Amino acid sequence: MLRSALLILSGNAAASLLLLARNLIVARLITVENFGIAATLAIAVSVVEMMSNLGLQQQIVQSDKGDDPRFQAALQGFSALRGILLGFLLFALAGPLATFLDVPQAAWAYQIMALVPVLNSFRHYDIYRLNRQMRFWPLILTNGLPALAAVLVLLPFSMWFGDYRIMLYSILAQSVLEVGTSHMVGTRPYRLVLDRRVMADGLSFGWPMLINGVLLFAVFQGDKVIVGRELGMASLAIFAMGFTLTLTPTLVMAKSSQNFFLPQLSAINRQEKPAHGSFDALARAVIQVGIVNGVLLVLAVMILGPPLVTLLLGLKYAALLPLLIWLGILQAFRVFKSGSTVVALARRQTANAMIANLMRIITLPVAWFVLTRGGDVMAVILIGILGEMAGFAISLTLVGWRTKVALRPAAVSFVLTVVFLGLVALSQVPELVAEVVELPAYTYPATISICVALLIWSMKDLQNYIRRRATFEKSNDPDAP
Repeated sequence: MLRSALLILSGNAAASLLLLARNLIVARLITVENFGIAATLAIAVSVVEMMSNLGLQQQIVQSDKGDDPRFQAALQGFSALRGILLGFLLFALAGPLATFLDVPQAAWAYQIMALVPVLNSFRHYDIYRLNRQMRFWPLILTNGLPALAAVLVLLPFSMWFGDYRIMLYSILAQSVLEVGTSHMVGTRPYRLVLDRRVMADGLSFGWPMLINGVLLFAVFQGDKVIVGRELGMASLAIFAMGFTLTLTPTLVMAKSSQNFFLPQLSAINRQEKPAHGSFDALARAVIQVGIVNGVLLVLAVMILGPPLVTLLLGLKYAALLPLLIWLGILQAFRVFKSGSTVVALARRQTANAMIANLMRIITLPVAWFVLTRGGDVMAVILIGILGEMAGFAISLTLVGWRTKVALRPAAVSFVLTVVFLGLVALSQVPELVAEVVELPAYTYPATISICVALLIWSMKDLQNYIRRRATFEKSNDPDAP
């Protein structure tokens, strides 16, 4: 268990860190304004990719037909058809998108980016199917090797170009290599089948995830679009870099949790007579893993964030420093929801994430209004935190109501989580507390440490899961004493 978990986490982390390194290197090589335009290229791809997410990769893991070669070929055919249509859509939207973001000179780059969803749609689905057997190396290699190449090509590209085109061609190179690697590590012949029944089933499974993809685009990119349009490319570059630095570990944690736990939860759910309470206990453990990940993210940002930004990005990104902790809190609430999402997916409750994200969407027009009235980036972040907090509460409610998981045994963990983030927030505005009471300098670090210790102590389901898996693996290890 520990070996598999570390493999997934390290693989996803390596790929994400390489892509983060790409962003940092590009930010160093070009001006702040040019990096703002480079950030909009990622937005352009996200427009179509997140708005087209039907969860086909998750379906092949969750479905009882996931090992059927024809079912896999039909999913691959559906993916290819969808990707081609999305490529045409992005090409058509390139001009209007560039005009909306006030960078008409980059319209041609958005048109070239239309190749990305087309290329990605021809991935070999063996890299997802093999997760059912807890075999993760193919997926890790498909994500990791192209990410490394995307960093290595920056040097020659920087010799030819001195602007946002460095990012453009790096993204294209990564997509080409991802498709090629997925076919190299696949074990079955790659086939494409257009099957109306599988498409209908895919739409039934994935339409809530499709809508959630639209919402996720708004969540991940909406704030950036608003900041770029209202405050300009320089402000967008600062905000986008801070968002990337805090979102990258969030995505690593959420993706690793889903890769590792979805096959286990789905296997229990497919049993005709699962052991009493076995799904609930594992579901609570998965939710608690999401909470631990979010807490670790906030602690890492508090301790490592400022020195890393100063070291890696220099003085031209100094305006990012006061925003880091608040961005960390925002992303923590987002990663908290990842556990609930995995639990819901295992029971085909694909609408849960969509409903939870609605609260975050409601905050976007509020943030836009505040910016038009003289607000700044900090106001946008605080509004986003409120939206994510409400979304987390809704995601837990949905798991208890729709998925029928008993959450009362984990109630103490949820309360301590909110207390922890409250203490972190207060530590960033000590002057407000000082108006009421004078506190020694060590008060916040001490209380935050105590809260984290109590939070870990309260997670009984996660502790029991780790003990059970460790005992099982030891009993099945021929080299164990």
